[in-house]
Amino acid sequence: MRKGLTINLGRLAQLIGAQLLGAPELEVHGVATLQEAISGTLSFLSHRKYRTFLPNTQASAVILSAEHVQECPCAILLHANPKLAYARAMHVIFSNDSIKMSGIHPSAVVDPSACIDPTAWIGPQTVIGPQVIIAEDVFIGPSCVVEANCLIGAKSRLVARVTLCSDTKLGNNVKIQPGAVIGADGFGFAQDTDCWVPIPQLGRVVIGNNVEIGANTTIDRGSLNDTTIADGAILDNLIQIGHNVHIGKNTAVVACTGISGSTKIGNNCLIGGDVGIAGHLEISDKVCLAAGSKVTKNIDNPGYYGGVLPVDPDPLWRRNVTRLRHLDELARKVRQLELLVAGRALNEPTEEIHDKTTPDI
Repeated sequence: MRKGLTINLGRLAQLIGAQLLGAPELEVHGVATLQEAISGTLSFLSHRKYRTFLPNTQASAVILSAEHVQECPCAILLHANPKLAYARAMHVIFSNDSIKMSGIHPSAVVDPSACIDPTAWIGPQTVIGPQVIIAEDVFIGPSCVVEANCLIGAKSRLVARVTLCSDTKLGNNVKIQPGAVIGADGFGFAQDTDCWVPIPQLGRVVIGNNVEIGANTTIDRGSLNDTTIADGAILDNLIQIGHNVHIGKNTAVVACTGISGSTKIGNNCLIGGDVGIAGHLEISDKVCLAAGSKVTKNIDNPGYYGGVLPVDPDPLWRRNVTRLRHLDELARKVRQLELLVAGRALNEPTEEIHDKTTPDI
């Protein structure tokens, strides 16, 4: 059980937009799962899979939706979206969970030309390059590298061992987990007769406000134009984003996805885990891609999409893809033929049917 701020249910219900069914003066000071909760803790139920734990929970209060009210043995914080209400409650109860730090650790290496707000914290073994600008209330954890001309917006947090390559720009309230690399060179090469010639990558990575980037995710700098991540986007662990990619506002990308260079992804999209997206594509707003999908052409309309094929020799793969795309049309034609044959069978006499192509003798 995690323990945080003590708060009464009446106040908590107001802050998270829930309807309280219970005593407003009852207090909670921590959170736990339904099966592990004890008195004084808050729990939640957002998936029917866990409803069997609800009747016997020892929690003081549970966040849930109307369909589970009758099964709950304790106070209820009623909300149409329990998971959202739980997230808001966590922010309330653990709002002071992190220790506020400011200053520069003695082992950090900071270039004299860097401009660091006095409220920011630079952790041990961190390196800050020339002309870097770090705004108020920024937290940079241990062993980070921030190269020349980077800008880090207010209240951003680099947890540990994060690398920002030169000219990277972070907005406000950006959180980057350990091992992420932002702004490394994109995979740009021109093929000569017997070798590869690297193409200089001259763009930047520009990240908006309220963006979250997971552990060991990499975002390559643009080749000429910038690679951009818009406000509110959330990126899971182990994602590769190629040069010149644009990811729209509030789009979520799940782990192990690869997005090739110069692809544009719209706003409010959901990209499932292990999705592969080819380069130079455009994906509309409000597109949901199922886990494991392989995207090789533009998606022009909002909606749910999915599809994956196992590897084949290229000529066979191309033929199969072409045929698969016509399966729906083929199924309709087969159905029409079935109906046509069935209709003729009803109208034909039961005697032997002459072959109309053969003249009578």
